[in-house]
Amino acid sequence: MTQAPEIIKTATAHGNFVRGSASKVRRVLDQIRGQSYRDALIMLEFMPYRSTEPITKVLRSAVANAEHNLGMDPSTLIISSASANSGPVMKRYRPRAQGRAFAIKKQTCHISIAVRSNISNITSEVKS
Repeated sequence: MTQAPEIIKTATAHGNFVRGSASKVRRVLDQIRGQSYRDALIMLEFMPYRSTEPITKVLRSAVANAEHNLGMDPSTLIISSASANSGPVMKRYRPRAQGRAFAIKKQTCHISIAVRSNISNITSEVKS
């Protein structure tokens, strides 16, 4: 008799229209992808980037979704995927010399973080 594969539950959270460029947010997301929730929070707390604040907010939201909607334990969660896509650009103009206008582009991005339970942790606990 073959066993059916386990369904891996995944909880996601999105932060839309976050001020900051997607490339600067991706630089931080690349560091925390694959880390445990606890390790990711510690890393985000000590990184010197401005984008860590909205990323922390989205990460906490994803973990809250996993805890309340799926009944997962936050201590066993790892970040399975984290991405940042560019959002709409706010266009502003600044006056310059001799009546000219200088365009300023204010970038926005959409942050998506998904967390799942660490399966290898659970299976090693069951075996021992």
